[in-house]
Amino acid sequence: MTNILAGSKAPDFALKSLDGKPYSLKSVLQKGPAVVAFFKISCPVCQFTFPFLERLFQRYGNEGVIFLGVSQNDARDTRDFVKEYGVTFPVLLDEKGYPASNAYGLTNVPTVFLVDTDGSVKVSSMGFVKADLESIANILADRRKIARAPLFLSTESVPANRPG
Repeated sequence: MTNILAGSKAPDFALKSLDGKPYSLKSVLQKGPAVVAFFKISCPVCQFTFPFLERLFQRYGNEGVIFLGVSQNDARDTRDFVKEYGVTFPVLLDEKGYPASNAYGLTNVPTVFLVDTDGSVKVSSMGFVKADLESIANILADRRKIARAPLFLSTESVPANRPG
């Protein structure tokens, strides 16, 4: 669960990426909305979800939309996860007491947020929820004024949800 639902204000955080670069939500939102995905490497639902988040990033990232993974693991294990699941967007480390995860009141991962430039949460999704990821895709497509495209392929067997 999380206490940050759609319509809430997203708490700011300041974390470092795997390459040591500092990120804060406040600074990221100056460039555009952010998709922030909290995860743990041992979580099977996180492993299932991240390739779809990467697909979203490939389609909508770097065009005024920032994607951030927030790992609850150490750098070495997180690097292995990033490599194994093909994650190319920045991944931050929420180590030593999990300050960002705790600010969001997280009890389950993955938890994915779409945060608008004013800091308001547009989508708050816990576990894997197909409709929530489709909603994020549609919001980002509309924002960029491009045609909506299916996030999930007709050849894929993707469940409606998987609890985290």
